[in-house]
Order: sequence, then structure tokens, then C-alpha cells
Amino acid sequence: MGSRVSTYVILWVNLFTLLVSIGVLGYGTWLGARHSDDCNKFLSAPVLVIGASVFLMFIITNNGAGHTVSGQRYKEYRLEDYSQWFQKQLNNTSNWKHLKSCLVKPDYCNKLIKEYKTLKQYKRAKLSPIEAGCCRPPSECGYPAKNASYYDLSFNPVSSNKDCKRYKNKRSVKCYNCNSCKAGVAQYLKREWKVAAIFNVIAFAVLVLLYCVGCYARRNASRSHNSKLTRICINLNEIDVIHNVL
Repeated sequence: MGSRVSTYVILWVNLFTLLVSIGVLGYGTWLGARHSDDCNKFLSAPVLVIGASVFLMFIITNNGAGHTVSGQRYKEYRLEDYSQWFQKQLNNTSNWKHLKSCLVKPDYCNKLIKEYKTLKQYKRAKLSPIEAGCCRPPSECGYPAKNASYYDLSFNPVSSNKDCKRYKNKRSVKCYNCNSCKAGVAQYLKREWKVAAIFNVIAFAVLVLLYCVGCYARRNASRSHNSKLTRICINLNEIDVIHNVL
């Protein structure tokens, strides 16, 4: 039930992000096409840019929901489930070296044996996407875990997944160059980007509202000022007429 609820939540978040991006794009287009004053001209360009960015981000990060592991509280992620753009970036040697140095710290894996002292505790752990993908071999390999940092690699893996051969118990190796590790990083980036995108859209919407209120107030002040000038001119004209009559 928990997994099903999580799936529905992800779907609704994706739908919300898509609708917001389409709404921002539509508003920006309408703003630029319908109005020609300085305020709206100034607003339409950034609205379109942010809407397009969020829409593109939704398309790039839409896939990769994760796969449940029988008897475990965490999910495993596969690189092929993500967009071609994500795969290309993570398979680039230079990009991966940089991301790995920033996001995949050896301490993440080394601390597991300290945090989960027994095999039972480790099997009940709710690992993060990076921990699940970089600190252990994929479950399909069939390697039995001896503890949180050691797997029995003495027999041939059940799966033909290349990550099964890449994994080593050595602390400096683990599964840091596995596709499962890259998928864990992809999932981490996906979550971070979506949170940032939604926050930025909300923040920008508030700024747009404040700016529109400011423009409306300035426009009303300008109209009021012009109205006062008009009344003054009328009064002056009336005085001139009376003076001429006298």
C-alpha cells in the first residue's frame, strides 16, 4: 500500500509540475501578446523563460520511478529508466568523475557498517538512492550479504548485469562505477531539481503578483496625477474666461 501511495504521489507531483509549466508558458505568451505597456513587456520574457525551463525539466526527469526490492524498505534504480539526456550526461566520463567526487562520498558507504551493526538491521534499513546504488551490488546479482559492507562474491552471479562484475567489497571500489550508482545519482538530482523547480515557480509567481500590484498602483497614481493636472488646467481656463469677461 505504501509503495502504491508513493507512486500516486509522484504522478500527482509530475502532473502538477507539468500543469504549472504550461500555465506559466501560457500566461507569458498571453501577457506579451495582449498588453503593450512597459510593465507587462518587462514581465513576459522571464515568465516564458521560467515556464520553458520547468517544462523541459519535467520532460527530462519524468522517468525513473524506481523498482521495489522484495523484503527491503528501499528501491533500486536503473539507468536505462531515465531520459536519454540523463544517460548521456552520466555516461560521460568527465561528467561522472565530477559528479562522483561531489555526490558519492566513500563515507556514505563506510558508515553503513557503523550504523547497521547486524545483518538484520541492515536488511531493514531504508537506504537512500545513492546508498542503494553505489554501496551494494544490485539485488538481481544474487550475492548474499554478510553485513552492511561485505557480500559473498564466491559464486557466479545469477544475473548478466555488468554491475555484478563491477562490484567489489573493497572500500575504495564498491559499486562506484556501476550503472546502478549512476541511476542513484540521477534519482537524487531528479528530486533536487523538481523541488527547486516548484519552489522557483511559486517564488516567481509571488514576485509577479507583487510586481503587478506595483504596476497597477503606479498606473493609478499616474492617472490620478493626470486627472489633477486636468482639473487644474480647467480651473485656470475658467479663471481666464472670468477675467476676460470682467
